[in-house]
Amino acid sequence: MRIFDPHIHMTSRTTDDYRRMYDAGVRALVEPAFWLGQPRTSPDTFADYFDGLLGWEPYRAAQYGIAHHCAIALNPKEANDPRLRGVLDLLPRYLAKDRVVAVGEVGYDEMTPAEDEVLQAQLALAVEHELPVLVHTPHRDKAAGTVRTLDVVKDSGLPPEMVLVDHLNEMTAAAVADSGCWSGFSVYPDTKMDVHRMIALLRRYGTDRVLVNSAADWGHSDPLKTRAVGDAMLADGFTEEDVDKVLWANPVAFYGQSGRLELDDVTPAADYAGNTIKRGVAP
Repeated sequence: MRIFDPHIHMTSRTTDDYRRMYDAGVRALVEPAFWLGQPRTSPDTFADYFDGLLGWEPYRAAQYGIAHHCAIALNPKEANDPRLRGVLDLLPRYLAKDRVVAVGEVGYDEMTPAEDEVLQAQLALAVEHELPVLVHTPHRDKAAGTVRTLDVVKDSGLPPEMVLVDHLNEMTAAAVADSGCWSGFSVYPDTKMDVHRMIALLRRYGTDRVLVNSAADWGHSDPLKTRAVGDAMLADGFTEEDVDKVLWANPVAFYGQSGRLELDDVTPAADYAGNTIKRGVAP
């Protein structure tokens, strides 16, 4: 089983997580910019963070046989802080760089006027840079936030196939599926989506334009939830082709629209046994 985790925050994870992910079949990932857990106080701290997503983290991932890409944005939670509005001026420099495969995470947290302005500005940058967009739907009042998100995306002029609307659940899946956007589901140990509910949604809506991610970060999360979904799909009667579509082909198709995915050196899972390449060369 080969896995592409399309949304995971490896800056907050350990090297042991990389090793476990590799052993589980993860060969590629996208790390979106996100809130680090406490307020940042200036755009300069974002520059350092973005540099880490483009420098240190891809290097760290490569030591464990995993291709690392990222999405860059001012995240919704910090869009309300006027001290950070200057981050929008930094973004064009970073959105032009290799291995930046999307603008994200963008979207809503509390659905304020400031979040409206920042979301619209970043969608315009995505249009300008011809990049896909990863959209965060709010944790509170998710249904209303998702509808509002889809309205703003529609007004932006971005084609729906360039937009991934994430953190969906049973209340929001239909609206996103009907919009033509890609649907993202974050599978967590206790919150968001769980494995069994994910299987039920795949049965209901199918595997087209669906991405499953762990969204693992500094909170109670699990970077192996993508593998758990794949195993559960097989146990429920989905084919290996179905699993490969959801866990590999769909993320590749969505982020491949950036023209910046670098997967040529990713060795198929079949060439590995545990943490050892069958050719005899340690990763």
